[in-house]
Amino acid sequence: MSGGLAALLDDIASLARLAAASIDDVGAAAGRASAKAAGVVIDDTAVTPRYLHGFAAEREIPVVKKIALGSLRNKLLFILPGALLLSQFLPWLLQPLLMVGGLYLCFEGTEKVWEKLSGHAEAHAPAAMEGVSEEEGMVKGAIRTDFILSSEIMVIALNEVDDQPFLSRAIILIVVAFAITMLVYGVVGLIVKMDDFGLTLTMKESPARQRLGRMLVAGMPKVLSVLTVVGIAAMIWVGGHILLVGADELGWHGPYGLVHDWEHAVAHSVPVVGGLLGWLVNTAVSAFIGLAVGAIVASVIMWIHRRKGAAAGAH
Repeated sequence: MSGGLAALLDDIASLARLAAASIDDVGAAAGRASAKAAGVVIDDTAVTPRYLHGFAAEREIPVVKKIALGSLRNKLLFILPGALLLSQFLPWLLQPLLMVGGLYLCFEGTEKVWEKLSGHAEAHAPAAMEGVSEEEGMVKGAIRTDFILSSEIMVIALNEVDDQPFLSRAIILIVVAFAITMLVYGVVGLIVKMDDFGLTLTMKESPARQRLGRMLVAGMPKVLSVLTVVGIAAMIWVGGHILLVGADELGWHGPYGLVHDWEHAVAHSVPVVGGLLGWLVNTAVSAFIGLAVGAIVASVIMWIHRRKGAAAGAH
């Protein structure tokens, strides 16, 4: 009996060691996958604050929470199951679907640029003043854009761990979904509440804290305005990059190969900052592609609307 008990305990210990090793492997893989998607995380963080522009201070954090929950729903209920099933049964379909999302980002970003340049942007009162329906509209717009960015994050993470068993892939992507969402919207929350923190500092007795507080209060509206522009640029850049990489993945290697050669040449010809300049080359070309493709898509959509309007007028 004692021998059987010892054998049982030894088996349990072996299983425990195996489980611990599996947890370590999952954690390491989730870390690699999250790091691989870091570039898109930065874009997501830059894009989101533009949807908060104009909200009353007391509504900013509740709106961030709504968008964060919507982002988590996007990842866990739609993107993750779809990505896992497609990777298991139709892996060739992932990249085309991601490129459709890239087209949407190019179109939305280019449309915002056109509105700014042409002065055709609709004049809206701050969302908090127009009521709940306007706020909900802003939240839905942010969640819709987040869906595209989250899709890229999850697909990048999936590609990093596609050699793992199905269950391990699922667990890793769940970890990535929670970690990325907390990181992005935690940073967004800090950004939008920084002016309130500054206001609190202005009430302190220390002159140095008061000065810092006044700087934060005066500077944060400008920072948010800059982030709005950065967010639009990020949509165009990310959309263009999705299309550039997607074309390469689907067999059209020329454009991405050319950009990669330019990036490599710049990175190795300039000491110290060569890597940064190479990245800027890649980013600039991706943005140009995104803007060009977005302009084409926007023109087609405008033409369709005009045709519909003309047909409706004729009747």
